[in-house]
Amino acid sequence: MSSPNVQADERARHLMMAALDGELSAADRTELDRLLEGDPALAAEWRQLQRVREVTRTMSMREPSQEIWEGYWMGVYRRLERGIAWILVSVGAIVLLSWWAWEGLEKLWQDQALPTFVRVGALALIAGVVILAVSVVREKVVLRKTDPYKDVIR
Repeated sequence: MSSPNVQADERARHLMMAALDGELSAADRTELDRLLEGDPALAAEWRQLQRVREVTRTMSMREPSQEIWEGYWMGVYRRLERGIAWILVSVGAIVLLSWWAWEGLEKLWQDQALPTFVRVGALALIAGVVILAVSVVREKVVLRKTDPYKDVIR
């Protein structure tokens, strides 16, 4: 700006924004006009802001075609279906692996000489390992699809 007074420039910009929004009083409008007359660069900025306002007010959003909407909803359904499928696969794997581990350690549970906390601890360990294994396998499968470095040769 050519104006040496930074505060006057800030005040002018504040008044310009208020004028664009239709929020100027008569006194403020007079002050803005005086500031614009005294600074040609500020007047050019004001004309540019007015043009931008006119363009944005006359713009309208174009409605997407039916084909675009169908593609959008297919993507939503596909993500929803895959999310539900991953949940079901994870739960199924956890249940089956836990059952398999339970059957494998049934003798441990039948041994009444072992304290209850040891048996509960063994159950917690088995459940934790099964859940962790399913989680890691699922993460690896998902990561393989989105890994940006999968094609990098070392």
